[in-house]
Amino acid sequence: MRVNDLLKANPKRLITVRESAEILEAMRLLIEHRISCLLIADDEGRLNGIVSDKDIFTIAYERHCDFAEMRVGDVMTTDVIVGVRTDDLSYIAGLMTKNRIRHVPIVEGDELIGLVSIGDVVKSQMAGIEVENRYLKQYINGSYPA
Repeated sequence: MRVNDLLKANPKRLITVRESAEILEAMRLLIEHRISCLLIADDEGRLNGIVSDKDIFTIAYERHCDFAEMRVGDVMTTDVIVGVRTDDLSYIAGLMTKNRIRHVPIVEGDELIGLVSIGDVVKSQMAGIEVENRYLKQYINGSYPA
């Protein structure tokens, strides 16, 4: 399955935040939308960075005295690993595993168009395994239509 197929099948509203937003605002958005990362985009929809719940949790532990006054721009990752529509989900899964990340923003040129999470990859792989398992069971018990 390709990223484009996933984006079409499961369109998501991208939740973005500005670099200038307070960390507490980012936390509120994460909790309110039940997500684990926020994309940082500019007014034109270009990706500037990403911040995860893990990033915020780490900074809260390390700088608990002044962490509430920090801005998203202070904690976000700016060297973001991205994917494109034509990438295969197995490639995205490999990126996630190799780089120990849970989210890959999808871009088209400079424009942010989607986000693939580790959950998306797992669901896609599970669906493929279920289909294959069904055909194998049919083949074994002699009811395969071919």
